[in-house]
Amino acid sequence: MTSEPSTLDPRALRGTLGQFATGVTVVTAIGRDDLPRGITMSSFNAVSLSPPLVLFSIGRGVQSLDDFRQSPSYVVNVLDHLQYELATTFGKPSTDKWIGVKHRPGLNDVPILDGSLAHFECVPFATYNGGDHEIFVVEVVAHAARDGQEPLLFFNGRLRGLGEEYPATPDWHFAHYF
Repeated sequence: MTSEPSTLDPRALRGTLGQFATGVTVVTAIGRDDLPRGITMSSFNAVSLSPPLVLFSIGRGVQSLDDFRQSPSYVVNVLDHLQYELATTFGKPSTDKWIGVKHRPGLNDVPILDGSLAHFECVPFATYNGGDHEIFVVEVVAHAARDGQEPLLFFNGRLRGLGEEYPATPDWHFAHYF
């Protein structure tokens, strides 16, 4: 399938997409040199409960993309609102991202970040062309969460915490999927 080049202004599109608040994750893997890799991203979604699948996407220009392609497993670390600095550390290209970062080994020694709100240990399932990104669909093989914490959010181009708490969501149809 081929598509014509878009006539949309990429900056304007990015601004409009930024009106959708997302959680912030650091996805970790093991590189070709057996050293840990990590990337901050908000492109994380649930896909399926049976089999248990989630997805994330990585820009084709990211230096460690090949390391993620070959990694035997991944950990999606959902960041707590107090992990702002961790999000900014893993959001920049750098070789010293791991200095002082507390973590423990997960499946295949892929790092699980200490203090994360939740984490998903995953194995590769499928990858897809996503234009200027590569989409990784991965199968969840283990997971854990901490109760009573708040997530770090990305909204309107900025990292934030939850500002308000609203009454419980009624039993809407979309709630059945999670």
